[in-house]
Amino acid sequence: MMNHATIAQRIKHLLVDKLHLEGLTPESIADDMSLFGEGLGLDSVDALELVVALEKEFALRIQSHEVGREAFASVAALAAYVEGRLSAAADPHAGG
Repeated sequence: MMNHATIAQRIKHLLVDKLHLEGLTPESIADDMSLFGEGLGLDSVDALELVVALEKEFALRIQSHEVGREAFASVAALAAYVEGRLSAAADPHAGG
């Protein structure tokens, strides 16, 4: 099972590689940096691309109603969301 730090690092790589964020490296993205607005400045198209990349990277299926502002607020929030989804998938008896 992956830990939070590993998931966060993989998300940072996805952000840079899949969204072609010019001038950024995974190391330059803070865990608490906002993904939208004043932070990385992502838009709705980027959000869709990010969902597809997350689904491929972590073998998840993310439903549109699950994609909320809280989960996509920052790398840390997104890592917590993915970690929770991976835990639920690993333990079918967990609530969810």
